Amino acid sequence: MYLAIISLPLLAFLTAGLGGRKLGKQGVQIITSVSVSIAAILSIIGFYEIALKNSIAGYDSTSTAVIIMPWIESEILTIDWGFQFDSISITMCVVILSISSLVHIYSIGYMSEDPHIQRFFSYLSLFTFFMLILVCSDNYLLMFVGWEGVGVSSYLLINFWFTRIQANKSAMQAILMNRVGDWGLSIALFTIFWLFGTSDYSTVFSICSQYDEQYLTILTIFLLIAAVGKSAQLGLHTWLPSAMEGPTPVSALIHAATMVTAGVYLILRSSPLFELAPTSLICVCIVGSLTAIFAATTGLFQNDLKRVIAYSTCSQLGYMVFAAGLSQYEVAFFHLFNHAYFKALLFLSAGSIIHALHDEQDMRKMGGLVNLLPFTYTMILIGSLSLMALPFLTGYYSKDVILEVAYGQFLVTGTFTYWLGTITATITAFYSSKALAFGFFGTPNGSKKIYNTIHEAPLIMSIPLFLLSICSIFIGYIAKDFFIGVGSSGILSSGVGTLRNHHLGFDIEFISTQFGVQFYPLFASLLGIILAILILKDPNNNTHKSIFHSNFILSVNITRFFNQRYWFDNIYNSFFISSSLHFGGIFARDIDRGFLSLLGPQGLQQLLFTISRFFAVKFDTGFIPHYALLILLSTIFIFLSTFMGNL
Repeated sequence: MYLAIISLPLLAFLTAGLGGRKLGKQGVQIITSVSVSIAAILSIIGFYEIALKNSIAGYDSTSTAVIIMPWIESEILTIDWGFQFDSISITMCVVILSISSLVHIYSIGYMSEDPHIQRFFSYLSLFTFFMLILVCSDNYLLMFVGWEGVGVSSYLLINFWFTRIQANKSAMQAILMNRVGDWGLSIALFTIFWLFGTSDYSTVFSICSQYDEQYLTILTIFLLIAAVGKSAQLGLHTWLPSAMEGPTPVSALIHAATMVTAGVYLILRSSPLFELAPTSLICVCIVGSLTAIFAATTGLFQNDLKRVIAYSTCSQLGYMVFAAGLSQYEVAFFHLFNHAYFKALLFLSAGSIIHALHDEQDMRKMGGLVNLLPFTYTMILIGSLSLMALPFLTGYYSKDVILEVAYGQFLVTGTFTYWLGTITATITAFYSSKALAFGFFGTPNGSKKIYNTIHEAPLIMSIPLFLLSICSIFIGYIAKDFFIGVGSSGILSSGVGTLRNHHLGFDIEFISTQFGVQFYPLFASLLGIILAILILKDPNNNTHKSIFHSNFILSVNITRFFNQRYWFDNIYNSFFISSSLHFGGIFARDIDRGFLSLLGPQGLQQLLFTISRFFAVKFDTGFIPHYALLILLSTIFIFLSTFMGNL
């Protein structure tokens, strides 16, 4: 059963990729969707067997190891094709496969008019397969295979409409920015081999406490670089908003629920190493908190609907990362689990809006859709309220706990992250309300021709939205006690390692947090909603001519600064890209085609030409006695060489 969870998406990819023409569009859609859906059901069964059953009984969760065959055998180094299904990996399988199956079903309707639908579904299944390899591997090297595989798959999916120049540029940016993170993971992998002599999780985590803290700090810093690249943290985040050029189902699958969580998963999986490197934990905490506030302030000034949701993803990933930096891995993973569902709902709801408006994504050209798309409005409203972490919705049960554990640290890093996270909650509520106001209220600002043809999403697209909305409402409440409840046995006990003095469950519930601190994040979210209502409200009921714009336009430079995403792209282009191109031109001209060419083929050619000209001038005289003398001397030389060789 456990191998079927991994192999079914692979079989779906091979079937759709190799037999797509024979099977046709409907055949590929059915085979891939059914295969991934069956794998999702099997993952839920595995989740019950490994994590849920023992947690209900009050025991620690178990794990299952599956070794397929040897892979590398070199003296003391032995690496197998092996998979480990413990609480954290099987929970990730549930998240990946459940959302992937819903995205497959949603894509049947969304991509129905695309002529290359077989290729699209094969790419989706391939990405799902590599993501499962990443989370289920039992060693770092096999995880690296999945890590690189999801990078290639994301490139193919972002660049699916390869005739669009912007899609080409976005795909290139995504894979190049991820290469920086891959560089960090590669060095970390070599460091693990050098320190421990193996890459198996069980061996590394069991003996890591015997090593000096300095070595572990260096190792975990490189792991952090890898996580920053894949999870789009501050510095290597620019690829995530640009990746919105791909089809909307791709955004929901890769950039909301699965691929971007790979970096967070790497930190959680490597928690025994990070626990022994407190300096690295501080770095993780700072990076996550700065990413949260940066992405929120940037999303506030974006006008593209998908980019707003993309920056909210970046911000929520910052919450997960700084929770991991506070050693609260269960809380971070719980938010990862919850976030996947309501963010997938947001992206797919945005896809329904874009589908209805004939691929229009600019919020300034929307408005007045609440009566035209009531179902879609209900779905995106549920997702937005859950993102704002309003009470009794899924986001509330994990996002507020992250801020509570931050304050309960009673350390500088904890207080710093708490207040940054609280401010971020206000901004998140504001831009989420802004997106709802611009899209569904006020005066219609789009083309009359488009508004006359608006229709709700078909049933095949509405079913995934409805299921995700149910998860966005109830799954946080249902899963809270299993993940982070004080009385739970720890559903992630077999997947993460936390030092005993870093557990804060009872402190948060009974000691550390005052009444007001627990409710400050909620008050911050409500403040953001109230500010949005007051500022975006226009006396003429025209949202797009709001006080929000008139006030901020007075400070054009500030508005431009945030709208241009802190000028990160400009900085990279000016200092790194331009400098690299200039250096490459100089190197190609003076070194490659100059010095090296002179030592290599061009120099050898000139040497042979010079020698040939020398002999031609000296011996090619045209005088027959000279030729006779040369023949005679050559014969004597050959005879003497043969005679001396025989002696």
